[in-house]
Amino acid sequence: MKAIILAAGHGSRLLPLTLTTPKCLVQVGGRAILDHQLDAVAAAGFEGALIVGGYRIDQIEAHLAARDGGLPTELVFNPFWSIANSIGSVWASRAYLDAPFALMNGDTVFDPAILRTAMTGGSDGTTLLVEPLADAGLDDMLVEADGDRVIAVGKHLVGHEATDRSLGLIVSHGGAAYADALRAVIGEENGIHAYHHAVVARVAQTAGVRAVRIPANVQWQEIDRPEDIALWERDHRP
Repeated sequence: MKAIILAAGHGSRLLPLTLTTPKCLVQVGGRAILDHQLDAVAAAGFEGALIVGGYRIDQIEAHLAARDGGLPTELVFNPFWSIANSIGSVWASRAYLDAPFALMNGDTVFDPAILRTAMTGGSDGTTLLVEPLADAGLDDMLVEADGDRVIAVGKHLVGHEATDRSLGLIVSHGGAAYADALRAVIGEENGIHAYHHAVVARVAQTAGVRAVRIPANVQWQEIDRPEDIALWERDHRP
């Protein structure tokens, strides 16, 4: 299993922190977001990680070269990072999508137990990590699930009732379903402007996607704004 970390974007809502620094290298609790993720990936026993960079990718390359640790990493460039949505970064990693992978957004910090939960979601097909919905935020990627079956995914679920929110963590145990859906979605009109969850929504309509809910006692935080950093640090003091 290889981790694929989507870390190409600018992170304009984190300005001025991202004025000269890629979002994945912003410090949270004294460590870069990327280091939080790579340490969790290593602890979960992954064989390596692929990082998709774009904005100030030279800094990401230097950061990876300076890291101590045995987790093999590879960096690929998304040349469309400034004009496409997150699906462009998935497209940049398409050569790796037929083998087992765990794909995650590069702006999320989480307890390592979440990755272990992701790996218990079954031995085949595609899995989406979700959390039961309490109050929906403006940035939440919403999910309608019937038990452990994903029905719909999107920022706005018109005609559907949201039951959960997505962590942005997708696991594929191999096969062509996810890669085929990616090609279909990005090939549509305005496909490059789709969120990568549109690929999950397409797989849900075809091969099917399993919803796996994280335990109630684990934490995760999407780092979109400076106040998100403060929330994580408040609950994770050294």
